[in-house]
Amino acid sequence: MPLPPFLASVGKNDPDFGKAIEDVYSLAMGEGALDQKTKLLIALAVDAAHGATQGVTNIAKQLRSMGVTDEEIREAIRIAYFAFGNSILASYSAAFPEGK
Repeated sequence: MPLPPFLASVGKNDPDFGKAIEDVYSLAMGEGALDQKTKLLIALAVDAAHGATQGVTNIAKQLRSMGVTDEEIREAIRIAYFAFGNSILASYSAAFPEGK
């Protein structure tokens, strides 16, 4: 599985570090217990949660080329919002003293 362009460029500037990144990428995104569609939906959700717009764009295109529907993409992003947004809600009570 080829590295995304933004990762591939690291290897050009730092071959040793690039190899380490390639190994981690292959471990994370290569064959495993999860299928490629699931792995990419997770990557899409994580990129969305971190505001990585270019990553979301690229992964969404890749998912659509695999036959993933817009509704599946929407659902993955909703999950990201729910999980990421809940950290803010978990801190909500810190703004108010107990009993008020």
